[in-house]
Amino acid sequence: MAFSKDEIFNLYRKRARRYDLSANLYYLIGFREHRYRVKAVERLSLKNGDTVVEIGCGTGLNFPLIQNHIGPTGKIIGVDLTDKMLTQARKRVEAKGWSNVELVQADASKYEFPDKVNGVISTFAITLIPDYERIIKNGAAALQPGGHLVILDLKLPQNWPMWLIHLAIVITKPFGVTLDLSDRHPWEAVNRYLAAPSYTELFGGFAYISCGESQAR
Repeated sequence: MAFSKDEIFNLYRKRARRYDLSANLYYLIGFREHRYRVKAVERLSLKNGDTVVEIGCGTGLNFPLIQNHIGPTGKIIGVDLTDKMLTQARKRVEAKGWSNVELVQADASKYEFPDKVNGVISTFAITLIPDYERIIKNGAAALQPGGHLVILDLKLPQNWPMWLIHLAIVITKPFGVTLDLSDRHPWEAVNRYLAAPSYTELFGGFAYISCGESQAR
């Protein structure tokens, strides 16, 4: 059964301090998380001075990648449900001396996006939220012309044997992943609310990047 919002909140509160270290352990099975994050941020097609909203920003692992594109005149708005994850993100921001990052503790499904942002991104987070479609719809509506919304997340592989799928679920369960989440398809919402959608599978179909552009108004 999929985790409830409260269960996700408590899970990530407990994991916050060691989240970055534990995420890197997946390299041991060949899952190149950082490389996938780089690819996802590149799909935003950002430039100096752009504003990006990150849904489920966690400890801010994507912030350095985004900063490389937007520079000090740009802005990152990091949204996360969990206070302890944002505490770690704030430490990262302070250590780097970034003055262009705003952190917001909020339920992403109820978050009010600012007007005319240049990019919206979510990595390994949005599938955990039952009302992911509302987030994608609202994020798409907030984009400026030419802006992009990008999702990097996990999915159920089509061609893996069931024993391997169950093993993958066991390995990723510490991050809230359950087999029930396979019924959630955020990329389909990207197709509905954004133009020129693209979809790329990673790690043999266990992960994907979905991207779309703002629709003409």
